[in-house]
Amino acid sequence: MTELDPGRLQQWMDIAVRAAEAGADQLRRFHGQLSDGQVREKGGSGNLVTAADLAAEQAVLAVLEQETPEIGVLAEESGRRAGAGELEWCVDPLDGTTNFAHGYPVFATSVGLCWRGEPIAAALALPTTGELFRAARGHGAWCNDRPIAVSRCSSLSDALLVTGFAYDRATRLDNNYAEFAWFTHRTHGVRRGGAAAVDLAYVACGRCDGYWERGLSPWDLAAGVLLVREAGGVVSDYRGGAFRLSSDRVVACAPALHGQLVDGLGQCQPLHGASYGAPELDTAGQETAPSAAP
Repeated sequence: MTELDPGRLQQWMDIAVRAAEAGADQLRRFHGQLSDGQVREKGGSGNLVTAADLAAEQAVLAVLEQETPEIGVLAEESGRRAGAGELEWCVDPLDGTTNFAHGYPVFATSVGLCWRGEPIAAALALPTTGELFRAARGHGAWCNDRPIAVSRCSSLSDALLVTGFAYDRATRLDNNYAEFAWFTHRTHGVRRGGAAAVDLAYVACGRCDGYWERGLSPWDLAAGVLLVREAGGVVSDYRGGAFRLSSDRVVACAPALHGQLVDGLGQCQPLHGASYGAPELDTAGQETAPSAAP
């Protein structure tokens, strides 16, 4: 396929919905029922995977394989399966795994379809609230059966923002702590939800006015980015330039806030590790030698 078929967008969104709902059904089944042996770390401290992640991903992939066997898939737990063309599903079976493992009720199954690296159809199912967010490029965004739109907030001082912290925050000086403090002092507040796709959905429906975060993967972003765009919001990199799923940094917000968020991010300088009891690190995460005493 060399060009998008507009008639397929609704069909792909419907498939994303069915896949996200299948994953969310598994999350409901496991919620509050995990044993110690069903939670483990993968790839680094604090990066958890549970039996629910694996069951939800299997359920999502079963729907996608049945409905679109020709389309490739990039899934958080099982990796990439190549397809026959330029379409690819991005799947996060359990966005908010740490929340889920601790019984904190902010998590979702996220399914996005990308064409040439750009999200074109999306669904996000939140089991604890019963909300289903969905979008298709050029067709708008909805929460359940209600069309949604980003907020009209135009002043940073009136904004409620949301952000997150990557798993490598303890080993990198570039860890979002400085940005969190900077915006906290200049807004109504900054929330840390712990689930990037949910954060983006909350921007899309106007519950939060803006969002930024680093250390993200395509499966964290594909569905949520489309929700924000189709709800009238702006999505970019930290410098205000074109957003790419391959980048690990994102800004998403109401249009009138975009310049203020980007300007604020540009003013932030990393906090020194000693200020919060961590080793002194450089921006690449390497520990530096202690400063000589004056």
